[in-house]
Amino acid sequence: MKKIGKTFIISGPSGVGKSTVLAALFKDREDLYFSVSATTRAPREGEIDGKDYHFIDAGEFRKMIGEDAFLEYAEYVGNFYGTPKKYVDEAMANGLDAILDIEIQGAAQVCAKRPETVRIFIAPPSWEELERRLTARGTDSPEKIQQRLLRAKVELDSARCYDYLVINDTVDEAVEELRAILRAEHCRPAERVSQLMD
Repeated sequence: MKKIGKTFIISGPSGVGKSTVLAALFKDREDLYFSVSATTRAPREGEIDGKDYHFIDAGEFRKMIGEDAFLEYAEYVGNFYGTPKKYVDEAMANGLDAILDIEIQGAAQVCAKRPETVRIFIAPPSWEELERRLTARGTDSPEKIQQRLLRAKVELDSARCYDYLVINDTVDEAVEELRAILRAEHCRPAERVSQLMD
């Protein structure tokens, strides 16, 4: 039975630990593809084209928008960011599940184009813990942390539209839930029956 790849969106507020959870999810997994975004911003020191981002110029990005080559895109602080369809489609054609780490607005764009996309929201165990994690990073001022917490409340409210909500209390538990969701999504009758008929 040939596995058909699916697209999974992972969203969550700043400081919830998405990067840590995703790094643990990808460990020892060869059946997953992490979607690398395209951007028009210049590479930062140490960033590698094709690994951190696909770095392209604004003209090329606009051309790709015109060709409907993105699953979603947005402009942020004068630069474009987007998810190229090509790499996601190639991964799925090879039986890999494509994981997109994108915000709620981008998720809405993807689902408008591909309603079968599975949306997973990662939430903190509590607001106190989210504030503690944001403070512990030591990268933001107290005012900036409060802004992030306010935004997180709005995002969590939007999470009601998602298919699943995973609470990142511990990384191991969050990863276990993500693995269970991925496995369950491949047990849907439509997919299983079509595999049996092949």
